[in-house]
Amino acid sequence: MKIYSTRHGQTAYNKEELILGTTDIPLNETGLAQAAELAEAVEKLGDVDIIISSPMLRAVTTARAAAKKCGLEVITDKRLREWDYGEFEGKSRFTEGFAENKSEFAVKMRGGGESLLQLSHRVYSFLDEIIERYADKNVLVVSHGGICRVIETYFHDMTVAEYSNWFMGNCELLEYDI
Repeated sequence: MKIYSTRHGQTAYNKEELILGTTDIPLNETGLAQAAELAEAVEKLGDVDIIISSPMLRAVTTARAAAKKCGLEVITDKRLREWDYGEFEGKSRFTEGFAENKSEFAVKMRGGGESLLQLSHRVYSFLDEIIERYADKNVLVVSHGGICRVIETYFHDMTVAEYSNWFMGNCELLEYDI
């Protein structure tokens, strides 16, 4: 079994380096082009059996491009929605306190957001389930930067510093062999 992980295409918030969690916005023109390029890459792989996406518009749009190219359907799973960044939502990625709050694993994001432990619980439970359910399939997971970072920790140990500095580009494609 292989799990392929990708982040959705670019949005206006991404381009402006704004924190994008629960705000459900579409891809911009660059993001649509990135999704089309990702679809080509997934088709070239030739071994994706199942596509599972976050239900958020930017991820579903990205997933549908690949699904159309490969003749597959998109399954959505709410556990793949992006991290709830609380009061940081829509602010600059460089807002004071954001980077520190992200690395405090058991502290909820200020203003009613999720802690990293809450986020990790839902992503790890998703991964445990698809590994069990689809053991004989290859799965493409289309999600978000915060989710991709947690997926990376599922497969590779990371220090806090490594975790804090790990980044997934829009429509970058990673492969994990199970």
